[in-house]
Amino acid sequence: MGPLVRLTFGREAPRPPARGRLRYLLPLILVGLVGIGAAAYEYLLAHRDVPTILIAILAIGSVLPVAVCYRLPVNAWRLTFVMVFLGVVDAGPEEPWPWNTVQILGTLFVLGRLATVSSSLVTLWATTLTVIGVLLLGGKNSGGASIMIVAVAALGNIASARRRTRELLAEQTELNELERARRAVLEERARIAREMHDVVAHHMSMIAVQAETAPYRLAGLPDEAKDELASIAGAAREALTDMRRLLGVLRSADQAAERAPQPGYAEIAELVATARKAGLPVTGDLPTLAGIDGTAGLTAYRIMQEALANAARHAPGGPVRLTARADGDLLELRVVNELTTAPGAGHKPGHGLTGMRERVALLGGELTAGPDGEGGYQVLARIPRQPEAR
Repeated sequence: MGPLVRLTFGREAPRPPARGRLRYLLPLILVGLVGIGAAAYEYLLAHRDVPTILIAILAIGSVLPVAVCYRLPVNAWRLTFVMVFLGVVDAGPEEPWPWNTVQILGTLFVLGRLATVSSSLVTLWATTLTVIGVLLLGGKNSGGASIMIVAVAALGNIASARRRTRELLAEQTELNELERARRAVLEERARIAREMHDVVAHHMSMIAVQAETAPYRLAGLPDEAKDELASIAGAAREALTDMRRLLGVLRSADQAAERAPQPGYAEIAELVATARKAGLPVTGDLPTLAGIDGTAGLTAYRIMQEALANAARHAPGGPVRLTARADGDLLELRVVNELTTAPGAGHKPGHGLTGMRERVALLGGELTAGPDGEGGYQVLARIPRQPEAR
């Protein structure tokens, strides 16, 4: 019953005023309504034997709802509904309808306007009440009038449904655009997090390893220098911890493929040399391989970088063996380091291993990491040398 209450007694908020070209046509429309009202007055004056003041009221009531229905369609219908009963006053038997033609057309126009801007239930109630009045007062032509009223209301309701559908589609499209933008931001944050970890963590680990192993590699260091080096190593470890905490905020489950030019397979040898200089005992076989595109080369470089950093961080002093070879269309990378300490029971993979898996998966490859069964820890990656664009 809520729609019925709103239709009959509810306070109506004016709809937005006319915009665009319609705004400039309003004076002509008003002049036309005045002329139509005058025609209704002449018709009623010729066919109704009632006071002139009542004829003027009937003529005005025939066109006034049309004038206000653009901004106040509910109030316009209320006036029209009253005129359904008032317009039959002293109707003669020679008239085909108990209402004048202007009033009939105005009623249909107002009902159509109401149907195009209101809910289906409001339209249903307005149509039902109007048809009841027509059936009670329309005489032999009431059936045809009722059919016209229902047809106009149905067409208006269809137009209203289409308009609401377009609005919902536009709203959904906007939401989709916002969701795509949000996902793009999350993907960029994840890319930054992964790149920061791959680059910064490696160098910070090397700093910590060099500072910690310097007293053993360089004989004769004074105690002050040893304390300073220990302080540097501690600061590097704390920086790594803080960075991982920040990366946990940036990371996201969805990732996007990297496209920016970065170090490739050829630069892995320089990476190994840096690790050796930092005191990490690295041995391996890195042959010159052709047919490795930039994306695959970047992934191989980052995997080696992270694996060496993990070895220095979790198994300091333990030997590291790495190999690279071409296996058909795949580049196979293997990094094995001897575990100097067993991982704790609650140990979980960090961001580095997650990032390595993500990089390889984006190219259609696979990566496994875990104990090799011989007292070491192995990282094995198989990467397409010419990955397809994704």
